[in-house]
Amino acid sequence: MKKIFLSILIAIIYSQVAMAQIGEPFIHDPSTIVECDGKYYTFGTRGGGLISEDGWSWHDGAVRPGGGCAPDAMKIDDRYLIVWNRDGDRGESDKDGVIYTMWNKTLDPNSPLFEYTPEAPVAYTNHFEETDEDSFAIDAGLLLDPTTGRLWVSHGTYFGTIRISEIDPKTGLRVEGNVSVDVAIDCEAPALMYHNGWYYLLGTHGTCCDGVNSTYNIIVGRSRNVTGPYYDNLGRDMMRGGGKMVINAGHRKTGAGHFGRFIVADGVEKASFHWEADMDMGGQSTLAIHPIVWKNDWPVIEDQFVPGTYDIQSERRGYALELAVDFVRMERARTSRAFGTEGSQAEPLQKIKEQTLEDVIGGWPTGNIDVRCGEYMFRPHQKWTVVPVDGPGYLGGPYYKIVIEGTNRALAAAPNKQVIAVPEFTGAPEQLWRIDMLTDGTYRIMPKAAPGCDEEVCLISVADSTPGLGKFDFNSDNSKWNFKQR
Repeated sequence: MKKIFLSILIAIIYSQVAMAQIGEPFIHDPSTIVECDGKYYTFGTRGGGLISEDGWSWHDGAVRPGGGCAPDAMKIDDRYLIVWNRDGDRGESDKDGVIYTMWNKTLDPNSPLFEYTPEAPVAYTNHFEETDEDSFAIDAGLLLDPTTGRLWVSHGTYFGTIRISEIDPKTGLRVEGNVSVDVAIDCEAPALMYHNGWYYLLGTHGTCCDGVNSTYNIIVGRSRNVTGPYYDNLGRDMMRGGGKMVINAGHRKTGAGHFGRFIVADGVEKASFHWEADMDMGGQSTLAIHPIVWKNDWPVIEDQFVPGTYDIQSERRGYALELAVDFVRMERARTSRAFGTEGSQAEPLQKIKEQTLEDVIGGWPTGNIDVRCGEYMFRPHQKWTVVPVDGPGYLGGPYYKIVIEGTNRALAAAPNKQVIAVPEFTGAPEQLWRIDMLTDGTYRIMPKAAPGCDEEVCLISVADSTPGLGKFDFNSDNSKWNFKQR
């Protein structure tokens, strides 16, 4: 009984708490996250940035010279390109700005190869180009077009237009003769991305730099051409203030801004941004990493996975993951009501109590138990409690233990790409599970390690009723699962 109560209490607590990056994830205006030699990096305003060995716990240590505001970063071939601005560079006007690029062979400041190239200016604003221009070269964002190989930088803020300029992906310099194109107003910190034939312009709308009073939120428009025009879901031009909401505030965090996209695998995408104020971390500006879901070819930033007790359902057939134990029948109602019987003459209806763990656990084997899939009947052998485990995680999440509700019996990867339920959770790698929301809203469930298996595998439906481990395939429902609270 104590175990059951504790499991319910844990589920209630975690259902009310949004997961957040751990360590010291304090940053403002983060660049798109970049992976280098097994570590993750993001850079922020005023220089420097964060490093993570696993994508979940972050600490200071990233190095970026030049200071300035709102950088972006990208790996191109075997080098890393950094773009940032130094506003008010020549002191002529508070709207003067210069955007620079520089390269490095590595982002690891302890590597002997770590050395930035000299900064190179690629975009100017105000009198540096045209005396009548209405823009501000700040908040640069990079896009390497996957269809053409051309490299674009978006830049701008509320003080004028958002612009797109082309730079050379080999040199990092402005393409000779390129003329910037105005694409949006009424936002800042623009970012570009490409998906399914569409180019997307994401901007940060609202007010910043006011802590818990900041109203920052991320909006989006799309176009068939990288240089626009960009329209929102209602057909409003972003040059006239249009923009579809992507994310604003929630879970005691406010001021979502400075979008970045990280593609983990086909069908697994993460959005990085900052919260202007995390109320659970002293109101500081912190890094956030959330899943991206695509709905009707529009990006949606979803909440992180919420721990709790679930029916884990296969997308293949809709069957539920369960212990392979004997089905214990419940007692049927002793009274019946014939059709057409008058209510006043019928016996009172009695609620049927659900089957409890105590009703069935005595008949379960004490050792390892196989796992299968079957029709969901809200029975104890089908209810799984998912709880985060302290320690290392992965990009955007902690590892989880998955146990039968009210017990410590844990789902585990087994030899020969099998899955079983072991009697006790020990924290072994094969009992730690990564849970990624996919771009269609389903989930990928992966063990941290599988005994005797060197490749990366995930939980799959080998057949309607047979789960196992195999290579992830976003195009197959065998690789996809749903978490249903019943």
